[in-house]
Amino acid sequence: MEYKHLGRSGLTVSRLCLGTMNFGWQTTEDDSHAIMDRALAEGVNFFDTANVYGRDAGKGRTEEVLGTWFAQGGQRREKTVLATKVYGNMTDWPNDTFLSARNIVRACEASLRRMQTDWIDLYQFHHVDLRTPWEEIWQACETLVAQGKVLYVGSSNHAAWQIAAANEAASRRHFQGLVSEQSHYNLLTRHVELEVLPAAQHYGVGILPWSPLAGGLLAGVLEKAAEGRRSDERTQRRIEKLRPKLEQYEEFCREIGAAPADVGVAWLLHQRAVTAPIIGPRTMEQFEGGLRALDLTLDEAQLGRLDELFPGYKAAPMEYAW
Repeated sequence: MEYKHLGRSGLTVSRLCLGTMNFGWQTTEDDSHAIMDRALAEGVNFFDTANVYGRDAGKGRTEEVLGTWFAQGGQRREKTVLATKVYGNMTDWPNDTFLSARNIVRACEASLRRMQTDWIDLYQFHHVDLRTPWEEIWQACETLVAQGKVLYVGSSNHAAWQIAAANEAASRRHFQGLVSEQSHYNLLTRHVELEVLPAAQHYGVGILPWSPLAGGLLAGVLEKAAEGRRSDERTQRRIEKLRPKLEQYEEFCREIGAAPADVGVAWLLHQRAVTAPIIGPRTMEQFEGGLRALDLTLDEAQLGRLDELFPGYKAAPMEYAW
């Protein structure tokens, strides 16, 4: 396993991050525990979750599954860099959502109880809150850091100017600020290359791509359809819209002898701004598949071919100005 510092921090994380969004509702608790055990055995030390994960089993359920896993001991908690998130509503009560100081502190304490731990390594804002000033957000985070409940802070789904505003406000308070950003980033969705990635590199913010396989579209969806696997109606519409590109992509993968899913994740690992793509397996087989990407090296010609198939962006303003 290769490791990398998370942004400008001294925190060392594996090049793959285990996303736990399916745990506790699509993946049973026992199977979830088995995947996490296997992850640690393979050197994956970085686990990502959120307080709202759990869906059909109820919000908070995924954090509870991590809690019962940590409770088994064996240095599971000590070996894991644990990331969770705050923003989404946990109840219908007005102050149980967004990024008020009240919700940040109380949501953190609730996550700690569910996960049966004393601290969160990386506490992330699941989405931007345009109505709460950064001074209030950082006041709450400073309190949690001083109490030892949170060690580092990150963002998710933030624009470049919001990352800049956050870290400039933190700097005025002599606080570390954001060290990571979770962005929607894959071969099909490359908008963050315009401004988010340049801003992240300028501020020393590590990029953690979510949906690295574009909801399965980059995982050999055409081959699977030919084998009889059916997608939901929305996915089928996306497949038809992108079919020419997906056909070329899967043919390219066959030419180089690599699974499409491995190529999609490996491409992200070759991007300089990326710290660790987040893979979110439902099964052990899917987790094992994600590990294969670590062994796949794409040469310059192959990376160039992927750029031809799925054109990206130059950093702004060079993309659109002289």
